[in-house]
Amino acid sequence: MSRKKIIVPLILVLVIACYFVFFHKDKNLQYVPENADAVALVDMKKLTRQYISSFVTHPSQWFDGKKGEQESRSVWDSGVEIPDFLQIFHLKNSGFSNWYTVIELKDHQKFLSFLKKHKFVNKGKNLYQKDHIFLTIDGNHCIAGTSEQDLTRVKNLLLHPSAKKKYNADQFIEGTTGSISFISGQKIKNFSIQLKEDEVEIKNTSKTETFNALLAKVQQKARFLEVELDAENVKKFISFFNKGNNDIPEITHYKAVAELEQVNDTIVTYGYDDNFNEIEKKTFQKITQPTYVISIQSPTPENIWEYFQNKKWINSQNQFTIIPFQPNSVSKNKDEILIQSARNKVQLSPDLQENYVFIKNDTLLSSSASFINKGILSTVDYIFYGNKGKDYYIKLKGKKEKLPLILRR
Repeated sequence: MSRKKIIVPLILVLVIACYFVFFHKDKNLQYVPENADAVALVDMKKLTRQYISSFVTHPSQWFDGKKGEQESRSVWDSGVEIPDFLQIFHLKNSGFSNWYTVIELKDHQKFLSFLKKHKFVNKGKNLYQKDHIFLTIDGNHCIAGTSEQDLTRVKNLLLHPSAKKKYNADQFIEGTTGSISFISGQKIKNFSIQLKEDEVEIKNTSKTETFNALLAKVQQKARFLEVELDAENVKKFISFFNKGNNDIPEITHYKAVAELEQVNDTIVTYGYDDNFNEIEKKTFQKITQPTYVISIQSPTPENIWEYFQNKKWINSQNQFTIIPFQPNSVSKNKDEILIQSARNKVQLSPDLQENYVFIKNDTLLSSSASFINKGILSTVDYIFYGNKGKDYYIKLKGKKEKLPLILRR
């Protein structure tokens, strides 16, 4: 048999194998309960292709032993089945931060070794916890979530086929690395998630020119925090983050500005000398805290003031106690509530008559907060949210580095 006759079938077999390994996907979503109101999908095969493409084009990573060791310890090398679509969901009437996913296990003992190696605490009855991650194992399935509250509820839902709705990935995602979707009855509102070289975009529109122009204006101010929201966006944020506070009086406009500063904090302790006389000891440490101003406009500011007082958020010194950074002051005039820090007061920026939230990663923040300094957030330069009508746009911009986001660790 000639060499040509051997090579051609071999290439054909390799092409077919590559298709099934990197492109063919089972689009039936088996692990999304019927009462889920939000679903996040990650196209694992597209993510794998992006990773391989980035790895091939960055030769400096080819012989990085530390990276190889880190990958060998990853969750995908721990006895779990890598899904075509990672399905993460939120249940109706559950806390905002409560999200869950179901993972199939192919090697039960290897997975238990992984949990032990990563210091997950065995709480009994197949329940494990590390920080804010909770896992329960049921046969060949692992249910993971950010709260223990609904783990049993999720398990019961998945045990009953009638509780699982027949969703297809095409209902949520179309050609992007991921998506996040909100379900209301028969309606599904989709937002694409695109992973780029040094940024992540979440959006429901292809028309982003207006948002990029707005972002350019906001960036010129170079503040740690800039927020401006109209009445509709205020309602959405309140509903999204705290569903129990729908009784807040009408707010027509919300604006906030914050900057970070490092100040000396005095710590007073008491001890005793050799004669058992009490002595005062003072030590000093530098802490990072914001200086800020918040404007809450309303046609009835007196109702908002009364609401804050009923919640006991305003004390006898007219300080807004729900903000932990003290001291501050809260005041009321004919059309707004004004909250501002007492130290080094900052001025509100001119109104842009737009809806946006801009948070810039500051060196003071990353140096004082260990969870940012050591985590993925340390690579983030800024986070931007914008809304215009029915269009929404979120950008997580990474800091400029030699490696793309997908290869950073």
